[in-house]
Amino acid sequence: MNIGSPIPPATAVHPDTTHVFHRQLQHQLPLAVSGRGITLTDASGKTYLDACGGAAVSCLGHGHPEVLAAMHAQIDRLAYAHTSFFTTEVAEELADVLIASAPAGMSHVYFVSGGSEAMEAALKMARQYFVEIGQPQRRHFVARRQSYHGNTLGALAVGGNAWRRAQFEPLLIDVAHVAPCYEYRDRAPDETPEAYGQRLVAELEQSFARLGPENVMAFVAETVGGATAGVLPPVPGYFKGIRELCDRHGILLILDEVMCGMGRTGTLHACEQEGVVPDLLAIAKGLGGGYQPIGAVLAQKKLVDVFRAGSGLFQHGHTYLGHAVACAAALAVQRVI
Repeated sequence: MNIGSPIPPATAVHPDTTHVFHRQLQHQLPLAVSGRGITLTDASGKTYLDACGGAAVSCLGHGHPEVLAAMHAQIDRLAYAHTSFFTTEVAEELADVLIASAPAGMSHVYFVSGGSEAMEAALKMARQYFVEIGQPQRRHFVARRQSYHGNTLGALAVGGNAWRRAQFEPLLIDVAHVAPCYEYRDRAPDETPEAYGQRLVAELEQSFARLGPENVMAFVAETVGGATAGVLPPVPGYFKGIRELCDRHGILLILDEVMCGMGRTGTLHACEQEGVVPDLLAIAKGLGGGYQPIGAVLAQKKLVDVFRAGSGLFQHGHTYLGHAVACAAALAVQRVI
């Protein structure tokens, strides 16, 4: 087919004819052409119930008029400005909205383009924080088995999905993994939920002791388990115990709410129901509802103040972070929520 020629009518894309490097290379994919509400429609006119919202993303469904209007209005004004040189009104407004409803002490939002990027940024923030305060020996993360934090290398390293990690293991940083909070499988018959949670906290403390707590940067966990183990809520007191343990040793708590956050559990942030406040909080899927690629890290003021008083910069960045149209979409989604 000549460049610039119209695409021939098709109802599906065959793996032998596509030039797209699809995630599945042996399957014929239906050609999605429209979406409205809870349904997607392919080129043959077949309608699908988008029951899982893609990858748990489309919290407002497809084609929400207020979100579309906000995106149109933003793209007519400004689609993109590089964040090394400019900020935008819409990014500032979205950050204000997110901080107004954030856990106590959160002061700043670092925008990225998705959940994996948010987790990568959080990991690097933790490392730079300890370098800035004169503790460069802190080099270890501790996370949980049967967890999922994304597919980029840092996020994959802290994640505990064995199948996803296996072939990339030689590329991953060494991370200590402890048991997940999986009451259904792992709580002993004679053990209360609270006692089970404290047993897990004790296991984490043993992991810190083995590494040397002065060498540990952060404990990383999904507040509610997501893409690997299923929906695993923490037992009462589990995260409070972890917060106290981390505080005792000056270790940061990074919570991954990419999937479970932004209203998915009945409060905007799942950690609100646990009565704990993390040092860094990653959000994404429900932030933009699938209308544009966006994620974010919410950071405690004490961390941001260290960066500001020290090097004055976060040594990290991506071309599309803080994208104006993505921020406009997310702001509209949050207003509807």
